[in-house]
Amino acid sequence: TVGLIFEKPSTRTRVSFESAMYGLGGQVIFLSGRDTQLARSEPLKDMSRVMSRYVDGMVVRTFGQEVVEELAAYATVPVINALTDLHHPCQVLSDIMTVIEKKGSIENLGIAWVGDGNNMANSWIQAAGIIGFALTLACPKGYEPDREILAASRKAASKEIRLIEDPVQAVVGADVINVDVWASMGKEDEQDERLRIFRDYQLNRELLARAPAECIVLHCLPAHRGEEITDEVLESAQCVAFDQAENKMHIHKAILESLLG
Repeated sequence: TVGLIFEKPSTRTRVSFESAMYGLGGQVIFLSGRDTQLARSEPLKDMSRVMSRYVDGMVVRTFGQEVVEELAAYATVPVINALTDLHHPCQVLSDIMTVIEKKGSIENLGIAWVGDGNNMANSWIQAAGIIGFALTLACPKGYEPDREILAASRKAASKEIRLIEDPVQAVVGADVINVDVWASMGKEDEQDERLRIFRDYQLNRELLARAPAECIVLHCLPAHRGEEITDEVLESAQCVAFDQAENKMHIHKAILESLLG
């Protein structure tokens, strides 16, 4: 039995983890932020030790990275990071799986990230520090990814990890272009300002045309059509976002099997 502890709402992540666990013959207990005692200031270490006696693993989707880390520190069962404001590792694993399906390998490819230096960008940077692919991130000034993650991954990487501002420069020669929403969950109050700042970072037909014809497009969804990506590009043959979404279920099944099997 796995406990899903989701302080942030979710469609794809919740359903894919639940489907994966049921597919493995297991059970799922779902807890939203309203269902736990965290709102009443129960210490995380207490919750973690209690949950460890009820379930065989915890899947946590929350705001602060420190929440996942403290739960893991006191748990006696595996704790899976299903998203924090700093990281989104399970999503990037499914993205990498999709690239390998479409390209045969990710090693030696050129990956472009266009847009906000958010949790997805941070996890892509960490992946580039482990796997041999080149990564170029085009982000507006003031919206760069985490500096410590970038510095550590650059030291570990066998290929270059570039941080630039020009989205055109990022996609030229890219094998994969990755985009995400401009205002992540919890930043809705910045929506109007971000629409103005990021407008030149939209992945539209003109920007996609600067990349090779065989380039594929990733989007972890949900997409804000007409903002970070146009309807035309999202519906194009180059966009593999829906295969990418399916692969969340498969990679989650692999993670659960690896940790609980």
